[in-house]
Amino acid sequence: MHSWAPEVIDAIGSPAFNPGGYLDVFFARSPASRHAGERALARLGARTHDRDTPTTWQTRQAQYDAVCAWGIPNHALLERPSAIEVPVCVANGDSDPMILPRYSYLLAGLIPRAHVKIYADSAHGFLFQYHAEFAGDVEAFLGNATQLGAHPNDPG
Repeated sequence: MHSWAPEVIDAIGSPAFNPGGYLDVFFARSPASRHAGERALARLGARTHDRDTPTTWQTRQAQYDAVCAWGIPNHALLERPSAIEVPVCVANGDSDPMILPRYSYLLAGLIPRAHVKIYADSAHGFLFQYHAEFAGDVEAFLGNATQLGAHPNDPG
């Protein structure tokens, strides 16, 4: 993954927030996913106090630059995940145009104790669309990781 697809950049690659672009990238095209996206979009503006500081355009550009730099093939760096000794949960939406699901499987294949969960009929915003299921999955994963002897706060 050396960059994002042109349609992703067209949808969300500008300083101004684009609600339609957000829906296109973060939610699948089905009516159910779009409805979940509209609900998530409404939640974004519902909270008016005690909010995190919004990211800046420079922050978003730096993240994109990091994605592009990370995507440059480097076999030595790709060997590093195999040293991760704690359980890892890799999650994604099955229709994510930003991080294609195959990359989730690729990453999980590099980590010895990785578990992959792909959420159906969802995209980059799977965790907003399936927030209750995702929270339950994370809780179950952390409970299993603890039972296997890896405390979730233990760096290894």
